[in-house]
Amino acid sequence: RGKSRYNSRLQFEFPKPQSGHSDRLFRSLQISSAMKKKETASTIILLSFLLSLQELLHFAFPLPPSHNNQDEEQSATLRPLEQNEEHVDEVHCSRERSRTAWNIIEEHLLPFMEIENYEVSTQCRLHPNNDLFRDQEQHKIHLDINHWQCGYCRKSFRAEKFLDKHFDNRHSNLLNVSHGKCLADLCGALHCDLKMDIKSRKSKCKPAAAARNKHLCESLADSCFPINEGPSANRLHELFLHQFCGAHSCTGKQKPFSRGAARQPGIFYMASSILILMLLPIFYVIVYLHRRESRNGIEVLKRISKAGRKSKPL
Repeated sequence: RGKSRYNSRLQFEFPKPQSGHSDRLFRSLQISSAMKKKETASTIILLSFLLSLQELLHFAFPLPPSHNNQDEEQSATLRPLEQNEEHVDEVHCSRERSRTAWNIIEEHLLPFMEIENYEVSTQCRLHPNNDLFRDQEQHKIHLDINHWQCGYCRKSFRAEKFLDKHFDNRHSNLLNVSHGKCLADLCGALHCDLKMDIKSRKSKCKPAAAARNKHLCESLADSCFPINEGPSANRLHELFLHQFCGAHSCTGKQKPFSRGAARQPGIFYMASSILILMLLPIFYVIVYLHRRESRNGIEVLKRISKAGRKSKPL
């Protein structure tokens, strides 16, 4: 009888620790599943971030498409036919240097002219009408970072250089070729080489070239901002001399663009802003999920510890 009572007590009391053990095992499985869910969510977020980053890099630095080459080949074959139909004068003017000269005017001179509410006459060589490529430059449609469109025929290109070639091959007959219309001829006075090539700063200064560029610069100041036209023209005349002409010297005392420039956002600034705007929501989602899962894990551990304390025999 004693042995049977002892065995019945063992059979009655044995399931209690077994049920507590199963509860602990169940809670540990809950923790592991929560951790797996956390890892899965983090993996999904990481993959979405990598995909978005890949799309951004592909968007910012794409490979040149094949249709540009086809367009160039078609342009090369059609150009002789167009020249047979209509005679086009040969252009002896650098589009790149003309664009650089206009960018310098737009950045280092036009903001001050807007402050003075001053407009130069058409006799001034800095006037937009005296830029041979101004009409074509205005017919460039910049839809996106790597999406350019021709305003004449609506063809699309991935880079500005392909659009320039398209203008040269297909729309050169629209240029008004006349004497004194090449803005690139003013590059010596406007310091285009400084903007186009940083290495030109280290080149040896030639006094004759500096004197020639200074004379051209001063003639631009006199013709575009005559002193006798009022206080605004007088102030702009003085500014032009300090901004451009004073640096044409081999002494190196005065630097070009000493009066500053209008700040314009560049491509790098725009790309970095887009990247930051994309990363901020992902960062906040990761932080939120991490805190929520950590909080759930702590609560589960507290429950397990409380359950373990309750299951201990007195």
